[in-house]
Amino acid sequence: MLPPIPARIAQELQVHPNQVLAAVALLDDGASVPFVARYRKEATGGLDDTQLRHLEERLGYLRELEERREAVLASIREQDKLTAELEADLRSAETKQRLEDLYLPYKPKRRSKAQIAHEAGLQPLAELLRTDPTRSPEAEAAAFVDADKGVADVKAALDGARQILMEQFAEDAALLEKLRAYLQDRGRVVSRLVEGKENEGQKFRDWFEFDEAWKDMPSHRALALFRGRNEGVLGLAIKLPEELAAEAAMRGNSPCEGMIAAHFGLSDQGRAADKWLMDTVRWTWKVKLSLHLELDLMNTLFERAETEAIRVFASNLKDLLLAAPAGPKAVIGLDPGIRTGVKVAVVDRTGKLLDTTTIFPHEPRNDWEGALNSLGRLVATHEAQLISIGNGTASRETDKLVGDLMRRYPQLGLTKVTVSEAGASVYSASALAAKEFPELDVSLRGAVSIARRLQDPLAELVKIEPKAIGVGQYQHDLGQAKLGQALEAVVEDCVNAVGVDVNTASAALLTRVSGLNTSLANQIVAHRDAHGPFPNREALKQVTRLGAKTFEQAAGFLRVPGGDNPLDLSAVHPEAYPLVRRILDDLKLDMKGVIGNTDVLKRVDPNKYVDARFGLPTVRDILKELEKPGRDPRPAFKTAAFQDGIDDLKDLKQGMTLEGVVTNVTNFGAFVDVGVHQDGLVHISALSEKYVKDPRDVVKAGDIVKVKVMEVDIARKRIALSMRLRDTPPAASGGPLRGARERTLMQQPAQAGSGALADALKRAITRN
Repeated sequence: MLPPIPARIAQELQVHPNQVLAAVALLDDGASVPFVARYRKEATGGLDDTQLRHLEERLGYLRELEERREAVLASIREQDKLTAELEADLRSAETKQRLEDLYLPYKPKRRSKAQIAHEAGLQPLAELLRTDPTRSPEAEAAAFVDADKGVADVKAALDGARQILMEQFAEDAALLEKLRAYLQDRGRVVSRLVEGKENEGQKFRDWFEFDEAWKDMPSHRALALFRGRNEGVLGLAIKLPEELAAEAAMRGNSPCEGMIAAHFGLSDQGRAADKWLMDTVRWTWKVKLSLHLELDLMNTLFERAETEAIRVFASNLKDLLLAAPAGPKAVIGLDPGIRTGVKVAVVDRTGKLLDTTTIFPHEPRNDWEGALNSLGRLVATHEAQLISIGNGTASRETDKLVGDLMRRYPQLGLTKVTVSEAGASVYSASALAAKEFPELDVSLRGAVSIARRLQDPLAELVKIEPKAIGVGQYQHDLGQAKLGQALEAVVEDCVNAVGVDVNTASAALLTRVSGLNTSLANQIVAHRDAHGPFPNREALKQVTRLGAKTFEQAAGFLRVPGGDNPLDLSAVHPEAYPLVRRILDDLKLDMKGVIGNTDVLKRVDPNKYVDARFGLPTVRDILKELEKPGRDPRPAFKTAAFQDGIDDLKDLKQGMTLEGVVTNVTNFGAFVDVGVHQDGLVHISALSEKYVKDPRDVVKAGDIVKVKVMEVDIARKRIALSMRLRDTPPAASGGPLRGARERTLMQQPAQAGSGALADALKRAITRN
């Protein structure tokens, strides 16, 4: 019998079961993970959001397992086949797979050959030959010939008996567990070219003759192979080393056949039934088990690869969402283009759209002077401080235009920044963008997004479906529901970690706040539009359908800058305001005398304010907030400087040291934008002088890094970079980049306007 679900989760998390019980109770009562992590630390013993997300996921799985367990028990009980031993086995099954293995012999199925043989009365023959191999199969089978039962002759009787034993062997849960473990430990994933597909499958040429241990295959390699199979180019199989050797020598059997025979105490000792029994074992493996277990292992491999790929995507998304904001400054957003021109949008310090236009500095018009004059007028008119340039087509040419503008008008004090366009086109065509800018051309909406994501990446990117931001690997090959759920959790955690200004936030941003949904977010915006800014958090209770429970969940994450209560700008929850008043009374100071006063707050003993409601963790959090109210967990804003004159792949030379921005981090390295329309790859082995197990331990999306150009392959548009600046580039060979033993395409479906990031996602992966 397994321990209760909370005890199992507690063991996995290495925490006390009471912590899990408290967290489960809160989540079941409708509390969000961010709320529980921040404001219920006493109840959960300080479980953080990562632990709570794992708890939430495992709770769902284990509850589904228990529901399925009861259904299986009921089914077998109805068949009157539930023994005490079987029930004990079922109740101790720790995974869905183990449960289904045990259920297999009792699972209702279509009428099989084995069932037909049972109905013909051939079970005794099968058992006789299995338990006493000294009996002659033909002689014993003669007694079971019965045309009325469909057993026409001795061969039919033996065939039926074999079907009974094959099904019995194939449905033995202990054997399945043993074989599965053996294949997982020693099996190799084998990839071969499908005949006739060589030309159309060139992007998979490195996998035409390939095999690797199942247990060692990393996520990106597994997903590459599955894509090759799905496109009809590659055939995949699970083989044991002995089988591969046997195939090469054109002889031999699978070692799994010997395991099946040994499990049932069978061996070829030259007895009358031994050959028939060993043939039965062989057919069991070839017909019943090999394909079944291969599918199992392939599914497990995909699930393992999918889980890791989702983790990578989620980690990169978090880094992107929590990138440094430029803050409340007027920004000009440029969505570069060649023939169609550069779309321009100006937003004020709050993100409000002020002006739009289109300039044509590039071919075919080449109106460079006209573009400079237009931009200069916009900067002067709206007192813009920053120019945000999308990193798509014509990005570097447009960057050069802005550089000319800054040199011509140095008194403007402009700063130019290249930003990722990922998802901008998706936002432009969305219903949300249409509602926000109904009269604005779709192409100009993209420029607005590019401007705003420089001011506050989080506030702007939440308007885009997380999957469309595209900082993952093979994201379109993954289970979209599972991917979406994981990414939504990341967005929720990021939004609530930063906090939201309730008087300026869009409905899209408010929707992500703990306790709120789309309907309530729209109600808050409607109330704000009708009655003006909220003067304090308490005023939120006047919003239609925003009840006490919702207020409890959301209030601590909503900020009211400039309101009539300074605490409303902080992460201190309104439920703790009385505690703050106690601290103020003891200090004999007002709020202004305490907030931000580090010297005073350091003298406060947090233990003095611990009571039945507020424990030490909460009191300490409150004191930290009073010291720096509304502190932003995101880093300080800084920009990368792309080197002048380096605009294209052909401008890159081996040995160059450049500054760039990390656009994507995968398990095999990091992609870096150095301003040439094609991101370069810093392989995991070139990220640091020290051994790197996980690239995210060294870099994250959005980081500004210095890299050295190691190799450039112009024909295949590949750049090898190194963050180990003392590395010496190899001699130019014109061939494949050194260290690339095989490559395959990630092939993300292209998205209009996704620029260099989308190109990076379509580029080759290097495996070392």
